Amino acid sequence: MGGKVQGQNGVSSEAPIPLLTPYTLGKFQLSHRVVLAPLTRLRSWNNVPQPHAILYYSQRTTKGGLLIAEATGVSDTAQGYPQTPGIWTKEQVEAWKPIVDAVHAKGGIFFCQIGHVGRVSNTGFQPNGQAPISCTDKPLTPQSQSNGFNVAQFSTPRRLITEEIPQVVNDFRLAARNAIEAGFDGVEIHGAHGYLLDQFMKDHVNDRTDKYGGSLENRCRFPLEVVEAIVDEIGADKVGIRLSPFADYAEAGDSNPEALGLYMVESLNKYGLVYCHMVEPRMKTVGEKCESPHSLLPMRKAFRGTFIVAGGYDREDGNNAVAEDRADLVVYGRWFLANPDLPKRFARNAPLNKYNRETFYIPDPVLGYTDYPFLEDTE
Repeated sequence: MGGKVQGQNGVSSEAPIPLLTPYTLGKFQLSHRVVLAPLTRLRSWNNVPQPHAILYYSQRTTKGGLLIAEATGVSDTAQGYPQTPGIWTKEQVEAWKPIVDAVHAKGGIFFCQIGHVGRVSNTGFQPNGQAPISCTDKPLTPQSQSNGFNVAQFSTPRRLITEEIPQVVNDFRLAARNAIEAGFDGVEIHGAHGYLLDQFMKDHVNDRTDKYGGSLENRCRFPLEVVEAIVDEIGADKVGIRLSPFADYAEAGDSNPEALGLYMVESLNKYGLVYCHMVEPRMKTVGEKCESPHSLLPMRKAFRGTFIVAGGYDREDGNNAVAEDRADLVVYGRWFLANPDLPKRFARNAPLNKYNRETFYIPDPVLGYTDYPFLEDTE
């Protein structure tokens, strides 16, 4: 691997590290394998993306780099946090367009993560103060939230009746269509972290007795109906999904996460999704790595599309995952948040800015958002 090569962004370096080798993601040519994670930032006033997001996303864009936008609500019942963006209204679609354009202007590939929080909400976030919807009417216990709120209070959810579920599937379909209209290259279905799709999949939450509950197949029926509807609407080449079978965020654990993960990836193969994005078993709760006997390897081997991993990765760890063929692409959250030029820093093995957790979820449009320095500013 000797000799100088022209690396990322024209950086002359030794032969590139595994993370900085090109990759073909369906119809997209990626120049490297460092992916921006979908990161909730709570800076979208009244659920409408704001102009300050243009700079935030464009700062983190490289030619041929993949970015996944923050979790974006599919309907007016999908919200569970303040100032999170949506994509169910014309105004929201129009507000996303200049943000997407800025990423494309720098040659980036941009997917929109679309989701619904389900019971991880309260009546204050719901239209007309109604109860949040879920697969169950079991409430969540108040908990310290991943996004730095002291304690989040949750309202008792309303169990969706069987006949209502197709309407929620349709909300996801329309959101996907809206994302394409806004210019996104594709969508990532949020099936992770204890939110609505995950609530249906996990047997610690789902206590239904209809065709959407009980057996593994029944619990996965609703998420797979969402997948099918979106694939039919925009094409499988524009659809990815994020799953976290091993996590128990928001009390959404499962008694057999490996069987769940395998069943889902094998089912997804039938639809030809462009990627599956899975959260490492070591990330049992938000932000805390723990030792885990489990591995994503069986799912990696079973899935026929691009396999993307997330959860506590650093440079060395990410390089090893690619070199050992445990993943095609590696997602970075906090480090990409704090280092807008993360691929360049990885190329040079440069020191990284430390992230400031205190500013992850404040509404400031600059502080902790677009003010992290680039390498040139620190040299």
